[in-house]
Formats: sequence, structure tokens, C-alpha cells
Amino acid sequence: MKASHRLLAVLVAAIWGVNFVVIEVGLRDLPPLVLTALRFVAAAVPLVFLVPRPSARLRYVLGYGLVLGVLKFGALFTALAAGMSAGLASLVLQAQALMSVLLAAAVLGERPARAQLVGVLVGSVGIGVLAVDSGGHATVIGFVLTLFAAASWAVANLIMRASGETRPLSLLVWSSLVPPLPLLGLAGVIDGPQSVLAAITGLSWRALLAVAYVAYVSTLVGFGIWNRLIARYSVTRVAPFSLLVPVFGISAAWLLLDERVGPTELAAAAIVLAGLTLVVRRSTADRDTVTAASESRGPGYAPAPTA
Repeated sequence: MKASHRLLAVLVAAIWGVNFVVIEVGLRDLPPLVLTALRFVAAAVPLVFLVPRPSARLRYVLGYGLVLGVLKFGALFTALAAGMSAGLASLVLQAQALMSVLLAAAVLGERPARAQLVGVLVGSVGIGVLAVDSGGHATVIGFVLTLFAAASWAVANLIMRASGETRPLSLLVWSSLVPPLPLLGLAGVIDGPQSVLAAITGLSWRALLAVAYVAYVSTLVGFGIWNRLIARYSVTRVAPFSLLVPVFGISAAWLLLDERVGPTELAAAAIVLAGLTLVVRRSTADRDTVTAASESRGPGYAPAPTA
């Protein structure tokens, strides 16, 4: 991966790290599923009238919108509202990088190197430590929902890669039309129609600023760059760069929300980051040759599984 593209991946990690703090601020004025729905409304309109339709088939557009918008972000925002701290959520969500490597190997034939498999195991131990003792910064339901969000993100990465999309921004914008109605329907069932209507009609400036950040900065800029990198390279090479997200997320939560990090969380974070560092290491020479071949054949190409 080019140095300039690595810098872009780091920029995305910073954007997403701060995003957890912004979400917590937005949840002070809006129910989680309403905030999620407004995020995708703002991401889709008016850009859907300005960018061309995606080149990918409709099933990929619908699938990406449902998995990323409804499952991943619906679960994450609900987890934060249910007691998951912003800093801890930014760490646990990076289990998606571990899951992405395994799913990419199983579904797309992007075979991981031995060091990456070891990294998956090490990172899983760190997540397990957090599951046993989160220092009071997470509820059980919040932790489970965040892990579910991580798994959904891993599936969304695979959908993006398998779609062969040549216009990642178009896929992102047009797929953003999918989540709002399902999310608002779920919000009506969970919070009640009157609560949803009151939240939308009584938007505060704080809520509007939160929606603007998560829609335009986190979604359009962050996922726009992320999807372009995945389309150019591979899930296995791009997804692990999210290991930097908790560094920015925990720091932002500490600076802006005064969240304290206990020794157990620090130890677990170190284990997770150590595992993710192994995952992001360059593969063997044979693996690099296969990846280079896939890049030269275009974003829709994936190497066949090997025995």
C-alpha cells in the first residue's frame, strides 16, 4: 500500500475515533435509532441527486445499506445509549478487523498469513478480557451489541469488496437511502411514535451538529476513503488499519468526556492492539504476489482459495 494511502487510512481512524464522542453527545438529545436514521438521511440528501448510480448490482447496494446502516450503526448507537462508554466502544468495535480477516479468507479467498492468524487469536484474548472485566464502563447488553456491530461491519467490508464497485462514493450515498425507514420503524416500535416525532421536530443545535459530523465527516469522508481503499487493495490489507481508531477514541473520550481508563482496560487494549498489529503486518512474499496480481486485475478480482 502506498504511503499516501496509509496516511489516508490514519486520517479515517482519527475521524472515526472522535466520532464516538460525537455520538455520545448526540445521544443526549436524540434516541439512538433516530440519530442513526438522521445520519443516513443527511448522508444521502442532496448528494443522491448529484452523484451517478453505483456500478454494482442492486443487491449489493441494498445489502450494504442494510448491514452497515441498520445492523452495524443501529447496534452501535443503541449500545452507547445502553451504557457502553465511548472509549471502550471504540476498542471493542475493532474486533471487526479480526472478523474481517477470517471472513475474507473464508468467503473471498484472501488467505491470511500465519502472523495474521496469530494476531486474530491474540486480539480475541484481549476482547475476552474486556468481556470478563470492563471496569464498570460497559453493560452486558452494551458489550454484546458492540460485538454485533463489529461483526456487521466485517460483513459490510466483504459486501463492498465483493461488489466490484468502481465508484465507492456512489455506493455509499445511494446505499444511505436504505437505512432511514427501517431505523425509524424500529425506533417507533421501541421508543414510540410520539417520542420519535418529538425528537425530529425538536432538534437542538447540539443534535444538528452531531448529525452533521456523523453524516458528512464520519460517513461521507470516512467511509468514502475507506471504501476506495478496500476497492483498490483488499479487506485483509485495509481493515486492520482500524487498530488506530481506539487510540484516537479513548484519547478523545478522556479529553472531552473525562472518561477514566482502568488498569484492566489498559491491559486489554494493549493485548488487542498487539493482536491487530500482527494482523496488519505484511504477509509472506507469496501473499504479496497474489495481492499485487489482484490489484492489477481491478477491484472486482479476488484470488481463489488455496489448499
